[in-house]
Amino acid sequence: MTSVPYAPKVVMITGASGAFGHAFARRFAALGSRLILTARDLSKFNSLLDELTVPVHLMQFDVRDRKAVEAALAALPPDFTDIDLLVNNAGLALGADPAFKADLDDWEVMIDTNDKALAIITGLVLPGMVARGAGHIVNLSSIAGTYPYPGGHVYCASKAFVTQFSLSLRADLTGTGVRVTSVEPGMVQTDFSLVRFKGDAERAAKVYADTVPLTPEDVAETVTWVATLPPHFNVNRVEIMPTTQGPGALSVHRTPKG
Repeated sequence: MTSVPYAPKVVMITGASGAFGHAFARRFAALGSRLILTARDLSKFNSLLDELTVPVHLMQFDVRDRKAVEAALAALPPDFTDIDLLVNNAGLALGADPAFKADLDDWEVMIDTNDKALAIITGLVLPGMVARGAGHIVNLSSIAGTYPYPGGHVYCASKAFVTQFSLSLRADLTGTGVRVTSVEPGMVQTDFSLVRFKGDAERAAKVYADTVPLTPEDVAETVTWVATLPPHFNVNRVEIMPTTQGPGALSVHRTPKG
């Protein structure tokens, strides 16, 4: 077990079946934390479970299904009920066409997953943390919430919500002992772009071509760092990018006078 100033005893990770979730699970398992892992497809945990040597409780639901989330949390075994750390990791981007060409179904899925579901799950877990006078909410936001880009429209807006929701929670929770952090990664090589482009592997690969992007393990390093600081120490926001990425210049459209 790795020595850190503080280690959460029970960690809940939403959307844990992807690369981020697996990386987070491995890091907190190394600290001895009990894990609550959620996903729509539990079969994606098969290989991961073989690696983990800590107690794990799996919950199968779509984060957008409030009743299913409520039922799963109500049925937590006694050893998992006191959640010390909630990592709101579930989220996605869909499409990158201009807003006037976007699929409204994609917009709805992004808002429901990235914002509504995150808020509902937080609202369900938070009262227990406040009652115990301790706990930590880590929300996976994105640099897209700060730096808009063409084709980002609802995805960028959804991540701006996550960041502002996190900061608003901090304002509400001052003095309760509950910490809140918005983690805002830049380019990370996962299946993110493959999902965004709905299986178009060639288009997804171009996003990372000729770059050295962050890895899920880099993001896990960041999440683990903020979550294992002494309880009096809160990181409000942390923005990370690969060295090969930086904020872009504002775009200007010019029409030559003819």
